[in-house]
Order: sequence, then C-alpha cells, then structure tokens
Amino acid sequence: MGVSLFADQERRISVLLPLPLSGVYDYALPPAMTVNEGDFVVVPLGSRERIGVVWAIDPPENDLPFEKLKCVQDVLNQPPIPEASRKFVDWVARYTLQPAGSILKMVMSVPGALKDPAPKVAYIKKSSPLPDNLKITKARQSVLDFMEGMIPMAASDIAREAGVGTSVVKGLVDLGLLEPVQIHDPSPFGEPDWQRDGYKLAEQQEKAANDLVAKTQNAGTKNGFSVTLLDGVPGSGKTEVYFEAVAKALSCNKQVLVLLPEIALSSQWLNRFKTRFGTEPAVWHSDIGQARRKQTWRAVVRGQAKVVIGARSALFLPFRDLGLIVVDEEHDASFKQEEGVIYNGRDMAVVRAQMGHLPVVLASATPSLETAVNSWEGRYDNLHMPARHADVPLPCVITVDLRLDKPERQKWLSPSLITAIKETVARGEQVMLYLNRRGYAPLTLCRSCGHRLQCPNCTSWLVEHRKAGKLQCHHCGYFTRPPRTCPSCESENNFAACGPGVERLAEEVEETFPELRTIVAASDTVTSPAQAAELVAKIENHDVDLLIGTQMVAKGYHFPMLTLVGVVDADLGLSGGDLRASERTYQLLYQVAGRAGRGDKPGTVMLQTFMPDHPVMKALKSGLRDRFLQTEAEARRGAGMPPFGRLCALIVSGEDEVLVDDVANALGRNAPHGPGLLALGPAPAPLSMIRGRHRRRLLLKTDKNIPIQAIVKDWLGRTNITNAVRVQVDIDPYSFL
Repeated sequence: MGVSLFADQERRISVLLPLPLSGVYDYALPPAMTVNEGDFVVVPLGSRERIGVVWAIDPPENDLPFEKLKCVQDVLNQPPIPEASRKFVDWVARYTLQPAGSILKMVMSVPGALKDPAPKVAYIKKSSPLPDNLKITKARQSVLDFMEGMIPMAASDIAREAGVGTSVVKGLVDLGLLEPVQIHDPSPFGEPDWQRDGYKLAEQQEKAANDLVAKTQNAGTKNGFSVTLLDGVPGSGKTEVYFEAVAKALSCNKQVLVLLPEIALSSQWLNRFKTRFGTEPAVWHSDIGQARRKQTWRAVVRGQAKVVIGARSALFLPFRDLGLIVVDEEHDASFKQEEGVIYNGRDMAVVRAQMGHLPVVLASATPSLETAVNSWEGRYDNLHMPARHADVPLPCVITVDLRLDKPERQKWLSPSLITAIKETVARGEQVMLYLNRRGYAPLTLCRSCGHRLQCPNCTSWLVEHRKAGKLQCHHCGYFTRPPRTCPSCESENNFAACGPGVERLAEEVEETFPELRTIVAASDTVTSPAQAAELVAKIENHDVDLLIGTQMVAKGYHFPMLTLVGVVDADLGLSGGDLRASERTYQLLYQVAGRAGRGDKPGTVMLQTFMPDHPVMKALKSGLRDRFLQTEAEARRGAGMPPFGRLCALIVSGEDEVLVDDVANALGRNAPHGPGLLALGPAPAPLSMIRGRHRRRLLLKTDKNIPIQAIVKDWLGRTNITNAVRVQVDIDPYSFL
C-alpha cells in the first residue's frame, strides 16, 4: 500500500519472524494501529499470514522503498516480549551463528498460546425482584438461595452445590432469573508464599543464603547482575540455601527460573518446594501436554507464573519480570542442546541474567572446569559449603580391583561387593547398584561368524531389551524383534549378549539374592514424573532393598536408608579420547557416591575398576576434588583446550554420501589458517551415520582471544554448500560423536 494513502502518519517497522530467515522484514504500519517494540503482529509473507514480533520502530531506511512495503494486518492483544528477552535472542543468534528467527521460534514455542482461550459462560443471580406470578419450586428456591451474593459459577457447579439437576438451573436461566456472564479461567498456578518458615539453616548454609539474598535484592538494577557458584558437597543443603534467594525474589514481586537437568525426575525437589512455599511451581519440559504448555506460556509472559522449574528450553520463555535464575547441577552435560540450535543452557543462563541485570546461581557438588576456572580467576563468586548438613560424614570410597577381585564368568559383581550387599541388607539398610547402560546388553553378536547386529539407519549397535523382546537403537529409536537367523552366516539361535546392561545386572542380582526386593530405574523404565514419584515413594517407604539405576538416579535424590553404593563399571566413560572424559566420569561417579549415607548411618561406595591407579579413581578415593580439577586444568592449559582456548565443530550431514563428502572436502580446502588457528578434518564422525544421514566433522581450534564466530562465518561464506547438505555449527562442543 503506497505512502500517499497514509500521508505522513504511516510508519515503517521491522518485524522478526520465527523462521530460519536471514533477518528482520520491514512493514508499513497503518495510522490506525499503534505498536510497541516486542508486540506480536500479524503480517503477510508471500501468500500467507505469519505472526511475528516488532523488533524496531522507525528503523533506518534500507533498499526497499516505503511504497513497496506490505502492511501490518493486525496487532495481537498479548503482552509484549520484554526487552531483555529480545536482546537475548539477538545475542544467542550471534553466538551460535544461527538466524535470529530460529531463536525467536524457541521463544514462541507454543504458537497456540498467542490466541486467548474462549471465555466460559457462567451465571449470577439477577438483582431484580421476582415476578409475583412466578411459581417457585423447592428446587428453584434452593438454587436462588445458594446464588445469593455468589460469584459467577458454571451451571454444573451451581447444580452440584445446590443439590439439584442442571435442568433446574437451565430453567432459571430461561426465566431470566440467572444472568449469563463470560469469564476467563484464572491462572492455574498458585501464589508461592515466601513468608512461610523455611528450613533451619546451619551456620555455613546461613552465610551462603545471606549472600544470595543480598544479590537478589539488587535484581533489575544497574548492578544487579552477578554469577555465584554455590559449591557444596552432596547433602550440604544447596537447595535450601537457594530457596532463601527464591523467597527474596518473590518478596520483591519478581519471577524465578530454576533449571534442572532431569526435569522428569524432580518429584523430591517439587515436594521440597511445596513444603517451603505452600504450592507447586510451574513446570516446563517436553513431556507436558499442549494445553498445559499454553497455560504456562501465557502465565509466564503475564507474570502470573512466579516460579518456573524447567529443562534448558525454559530459558527462552518470555519472562515478564525475571529476578533470579538458578542452574542446579550446572556441570551436567544434559544442559547442552545438541540438535537444531546448539547451545549450552548453563552458559546461556549467565547471558540471560546479564541481559536482565539479575543474579544467576550455579549450584553443583562437582563444578564444571569452565565454572571452576571462572571462580578461581574471580569472574564468578564462590560460596563453598564443604560439609554435609548436621555434620553427617561423607561416605567412605573403596576401589575394587577387578584384576584381583574377579567376578564369576559371565557375572559382573565382585565377591567383595556381594559380601557388602549381604551385610548392608542384613542391617536393614538399602543398596544402590549403578551401571550407566540401559537394556539387557549393549551388543549382540553371532557366535558362529562374529556378525554384530547394527542399526540400519545409524552406525551403532542395537541394544537388547530382553523384557520388551526387542533390539533398539538409542540414537534414532529404530527397533526390531531379535532375529532367529544370523543375516550373515544364516546359523540359527546362535546369538550371544555381550556386556551388561541394567536388565542383565538385575537378572544376576535375582539369582544371587532371590530374597531381595529389587527395582530397576532407567530412562526406558521410568518415563514420566508420575512413575518417578512412585519410584521415590517406594524407596523412601523402604519397599525396596536394592535399586539398580543409570545416571538418572545419580544426582539430587535423598534416601536416608541407602548406605551402600556399588558402581559396577567405574571405567565406563574413560575411553574414547573425549576431551572431557575424565572430568565427566569424575563428576558422575562423585554424584553417584553422594547418594550413600545421607541419613544418620555412615555410607560406603565401592568402585569396581580395572584401573584403580587412574587419576579419577585416586581422586574419588582420596576426596581431593580440587587437586583433581587443578590437574585437569593444567593439562587443558598446556594443550590450549577449553576453557583456555576455543573450539568450534562443523558437522556436515546429508542422505547422499557423495554430496556430504564434496561439501566436507570443500570446507577442508577453505579452512582458515594463521597464528592461533588450527583446523582439523574433515573426517568421518565416530557415529558416521545417524537417522540415515551420513556425517563428517571438522574442528577449528583457536586461541581464547580470537573471535571464533567471525572466522567461522567467513569460512562458511567462502564455501559453496548445496541445499541437500546441512552444516551444523557447534560453538564450544561437548560431544565429539
């Protein structure tokens, strides 16, 4: 529409659309419309209408003449996306080298939430007197008496409370004695009571809590941003400490975001929150239903959801007035998003806090090396809590040398661990056996020819799940029934399960301890918060003697009667050449060990290993965590690896292997060179095919002071990349598969 129709009143605005487009699009704003930055607007894009966000008003002129601009169609009646969220979108886009629209799509992850639900019809009693000739039955009088002075209510609720049928209520409506009104559903989230008495804090806890409370008081001010590492051993009360900061934020009418790595398994955390604040928080993760997602999104942008507990994606919710972010178990690798827009939730939480001038708390018993170095160098504050609450001693860690203390053939529990299990259960205490492998066995092969059963879509072995009667790929989800005949040599019924999974371990436990009440907890047996709550209740009620679990039960849980933890394969994760292999293994085993002896009974941890002299095993046994971290830091510093250098991975993938190799080789030829730069690859990825897509990897290593994003952007710009091939950019990679 031309400028002449709107005279001098028509204005240009820039709109960002939640699409992987290169940038904003300019539109003409009709004079009858008014908008603010952050408002949701309906705009034409090609032959369709799209909902976008006003990113700028009266932006600088560009190459598109004003008279060629299309007009904004509508402005939605929704609160705007706050400025801090918009700045966050732009920052994440620049950092990850992704279109800003792809980041905005994460903010607008529930498009249906932008449309308000239809109001419901309710009824109130009319204030006018009853007609003289109206016959009032006993049932009608019951309704009229009940509705005297009542708020609007649904017909079914009125009938139930008045003890009549709905036809009686409908009759009164037809007679005009009950008047229909439209109402909207209230927020489904209760108001947390920050004035309730909290947990009685010990001296070290109170000191840490006071520090966090003081920082939370300054949220939203010029000096409100801070990063604090809450560094406490398992059982030191970190949750209760940061609950005090949550209470302070609520007292200032601010919103709070708590990120947890295992959100579907947060039943104990939710119970503690409800005990402290009288209501449950809003929950945000991929398993909640669509209706609840809409309710939660709307409540967040309106400021009605005061506390949100969520997975990493909750970081992109458009909080109206965020005052505190907590990243619990900040070291956990699951905070790294590996698909789509690749980012680290912990690092982005720090950025989001900076954009909003608010404090962020990073809580962990085993801080990541990145966080530890930032603490040592003074960029992050450190609140150290070295003792468990009530001075409960840390568990005794014992290494079991499997070269000497050998399990029986085709068994996985050493004689000394079997003895410890018997003694523990005899005392009326509980045991946890930890093995980070799902299913029955990680590999199935033919005894005749050695053929290994592999996923047809991925270069990974099929994992046997014997209880479910299937072989499954844990990368793409493919599954099949176990074959009777070997596809290679055609021999029948000659397959062997190699290595243990939790199902196979449970089978051994049942054979060795038939009298024990045993339960298995893995991501394919505990698939919902309700199942997790049921599991926790069984353990807390001592309906379970022995728990077999994967990493999903390695952190955060408090079981007072659990005094023995046996790690079946402590070496798992140390091989493969991963940059963070030792650090991750230490963190995971330390967290597992922290489940033992959290009540008034001492705990013991037994690590079955073929490498008792490995630095990780020595550090766990000695309890010298900081020395281990410092040794890791010196090794990384010497190699120029993160956090003392920068890494960026390029993952080239596609269905056509030839095209993938062509693009990967072209990137290799165009790789940047110069002082402080080292480009490696291309090379087939360790998992060279996933979901039917062939994969090649390249890695760029730079000095820390070199702007790696600018170099990678130039690198990609100089390379011809066909549309049939996808190149993913992973700044600061965690996975090298």
